[in-house]
Amino acid sequence: MNNSSRVICLGELLIDFYCTDRGVDLVEGFHFLKQAGGAPANVAAAIAKLGGQAALAGKVGDDSFGHYLKRTLEEVKVDTSMLVMDPHSYTTLAFVSLQADGERDFTFNRGADGLLALNELDLPRIKRSKIIHFGSATAMLEGHSQDTYFQVMNLAKEYQLFISFDPNYRGFLWKGNTEKFRELSIKALSLADLVKVSQEELMLLTGTGNLEDGVKILHQYGPKWINVTLGKDGTFLSSGDQAGMVSSIPVQSIDSTGAGDAFVGAILFQLSQLEHPREEIRDFEKVKEMTFFANKVAALVCTKMGAISSLPDYEQVVGH
Repeated sequence: MNNSSRVICLGELLIDFYCTDRGVDLVEGFHFLKQAGGAPANVAAAIAKLGGQAALAGKVGDDSFGHYLKRTLEEVKVDTSMLVMDPHSYTTLAFVSLQADGERDFTFNRGADGLLALNELDLPRIKRSKIIHFGSATAMLEGHSQDTYFQVMNLAKEYQLFISFDPNYRGFLWKGNTEKFRELSIKALSLADLVKVSQEELMLLTGTGNLEDGVKILHQYGPKWINVTLGKDGTFLSSGDQAGMVSSIPVQSIDSTGAGDAFVGAILFQLSQLEHPREEIRDFEKVKEMTFFANKVAALVCTKMGAISSLPDYEQVVGH
């Protein structure tokens, strides 16, 4: 990987421990499956697996889990030269089980990912990139990384980079503080060119579940291109002037973990191949084609277990 990766993804890389005991909470659970996690990492992996150039900028502990995560990304050819290995903090860990009532029992042990500081980042390297993606589920939480996240976002705007943002709302992380999430997301929306939201996030950010009305409100904050992902129903796409549904492909879904991140990665992979992405996204037909390709990638991810291990390569996508 050369030192001018076209896409840089900023945010967390962590370990997800999934309880494999059925219908129990974490008190009763004994068996866990270790998986590499973190939305920005998943996005970077999707780009690299499709044949693009992506780097992850983030922080893990200089421990066994941190080294496992670094190796996992390198196996799919993500550039990890901007991944900080911190000898003074532990890699962030998340534990989750699916209870009998369908609710998730979740414990989050935050470590290194919340400690990323601006002076640990290679800013000249970021300036040389083409696209920067902000899609962390944790970086907007209180901590050093929140300041770093928005400092880099403002610098990216100053550098005239193409900015992608996915608010990545996780209710268990924002309990009782959704208004703060909304405030920070709107701050990010004002700087972004491209935004991906779920229908839940659209409702949370705009107060309406109506697709047309919701995206109009989001556009007022600044982004030019908005994708509202709707699972098997496809994606509602809006460029401000034009809007419409883009279908997906039918698949037998086994695990939807990481599908949204794969969708974003597929969009950014395609944008990274363009000479002037900000200008070319004015072509609504081209954007629709890119969105359909991304829908296919997300659908294929749902046919296998694991966010990174299930990612398809370019040939697998075009073959469907």
